Amino acid sequence: LVFTEEDKYGLYSNLLFKYFLAEGVVCGHDLFVASAKEPPDNILKELPAPLLDDTYRKELGEEATALKSEDFEDSMKIAWRYQNLPKMEASPTTSTKFGHYYDVSKTMSPELFQSTKWHSFYLPEELPLQPKMKTWNTNSAYARLLQSIQRIIYQEGFDGSDPQKKQKNILRIGIQSLGSMLWGDDICSSDSPKDIHSLTKFLYVLRGLLRKSLSACIITVPAHLIQ
Repeated sequence: LVFTEEDKYGLYSNLLFKYFLAEGVVCGHDLFVASAKEPPDNILKELPAPLLDDTYRKELGEEATALKSEDFEDSMKIAWRYQNLPKMEASPTTSTKFGHYYDVSKTMSPELFQSTKWHSFYLPEELPLQPKMKTWNTNSAYARLLQSIQRIIYQEGFDGSDPQKKQKNILRIGIQSLGSMLWGDDICSSDSPKDIHSLTKFLYVLRGLLRKSLSACIITVPAHLIQ
């Protein structure tokens, strides 16, 4: 669970949020995007474009070739009396990069989304569907979000059950501006909030869901608004 504090203008946290989701698309993970202020499909349309063009592939190829040539040169330098001794590897010989690079000046092409399975939770559309509810002693919006995440985890097999039925995958969950007034949380607007522990209870239950499932989550929080 990655908990990111939003800066006053929401620039850096928003960038990290989109990077996390974009990496999920490139890696073929399932996505779950939740927001109370903008439709999740709008967020996904603004994900940065990955640098997966020929230049990037050529760069990887050149690095691998350079490593091979270095190994060859090293073997030529070894004196004849050491050549029959086993060679010790100090570092991996393959070129491995963690994650991918992205161009934030461009948005991801729609073709990349075609094979991506994603789920959305947009609060203004979710609340009118059912009457107000309180579960786990949290406010209605948090309870509805927890139920939605739990449903996806169990229905899509991210709880680790039925390992023979489908190939394992990872669910990447992104929750935007949690704790703001748009989520119906009054910790931002009242000196004596009615649901003062709603946010912490939500996070406590969410952590439990993440621990027993194949999922990872990023949350941005407007901490400068919370009293």
